[in-house]
Amino acid sequence: MLFQGCGTALVTPFRKDGSLDESTLRTLVKRQIDEGINFLVPCGTTGESPTLTHKEHLRVVEITLEEAKGRVPVLAGAGGYNTAEVMELAKELKSMGADGILSVTPYYNKPTQEGLYQHFKAVVSAAKLPLIVYSVQSRTGVNVEPSTLKRLAEIDYIVGVKEASGNIGQMASVVHLVPSDFAVLSGDDSITIPLIALGGRGIISVVSNEIPKQMTELAQQALANNFHAAREVQRKYLPLMEINFVEANPIPVKTAMALMGLLEPVWRLPMCPPSPANKDKIEKVLETLGLLADRSVHAG
Repeated sequence: MLFQGCGTALVTPFRKDGSLDESTLRTLVKRQIDEGINFLVPCGTTGESPTLTHKEHLRVVEITLEEAKGRVPVLAGAGGYNTAEVMELAKELKSMGADGILSVTPYYNKPTQEGLYQHFKAVVSAAKLPLIVYSVQSRTGVNVEPSTLKRLAEIDYIVGVKEASGNIGQMASVVHLVPSDFAVLSGDDSITIPLIALGGRGIISVVSNEIPKQMTELAQQALANNFHAAREVQRKYLPLMEINFVEANPIPVKTAMALMGLLEPVWRLPMCPPSPANKDKIEKVLETLGLLADRSVHAG
């Protein structure tokens, strides 16, 4: 499995003028690899991909690939409402050397289960690149049901799912129905341990933007059936996992990273800075965990 353990759903850093901050992106990718991350996920929705131009999207993936240098797999984001556009983007990402794509379900139009099946089948048929289905009903309005994932797992190149339903029962059904070599990954940091205990293979993480070493340790300890050690990491960092969603992702995680000195606190509309009260809450969590002192990494 290329995609197991902990993969970071990378934020996209911007400069104060709103442009792509390439130098900081390089620094962030290097930091991830230096701290032992298992794979990287640029241009997911945590990376504000809907607000990136097509050129910027490709550039973020290109920089990630350049810095990774084959040391860790790169699972590039390629999802959306328009199947034909997703197919073309997936083909471009393959030509760039991406190891796979993370493809969120079409949003707003709420396709049927058959529509979802045909959508993902069309994307992998066009690109012939390993694909992880991203199921996040709270954001897209549509759930990929376990029976649909069972069908999708039979298609060449569909190799896993980022399961962000938050429904442990559904996750158990997915693990039960799909082959053992189909990577079931958590889409929620706080339930990585129970999903791995059920037979899942890891996490596509938000909190690993802030703590890549620790979140990778959590995932790897759980995969090694050392759940006591995994729980110790969970117990310490659960407040950070939770505060990352005090407002819509990626508002809190980029706020935290700015307070850690890792990037400029810049989002693209409709994302905006957090309320002063929530910023204070984020800062208090970071202070408690001793993360505010890390101000040496920013290169921007």
